Amino acid sequence: MLFLGMIAVILGALGSHALKEVLRPEQLESFTIGVRYQMTHVILLMVVLLTSFFDEDVKQTSFWLTIIGILLFSGSIYLLNLQELLGVKLSFLGPVTPIGGLFLIANWGFLALKAFKR
Repeated sequence: MLFLGMIAVILGALGSHALKEVLRPEQLESFTIGVRYQMTHVILLMVVLLTSFFDEDVKQTSFWLTIIGILLFSGSIYLLNLQELLGVKLSFLGPVTPIGGLFLIANWGFLALKAFKR
């Protein structure tokens, strides 16, 4: 979890400095969205895992929904925007981004439902 936060900071710095010179503005904006969503969900996960409000099974489910969501959503955004720089064609990852988003949305809905039931 903290490792994902560290990666978000590193990628954010990379985007703000090194990638600013090599990505088109729309690519940089998309890359930044990936970083923002990753960091937002790392913070959410920290709150969920460190609070005593949720039971352990809820925490575990939220953990996996968040991790999978971050990897699919933010990870695919990073790779899609860096594919030219990496010299590989990764356009097949396009449909992966919304699937990752669905995992993140599912996590928020799951937590809201559990909080409401509590």
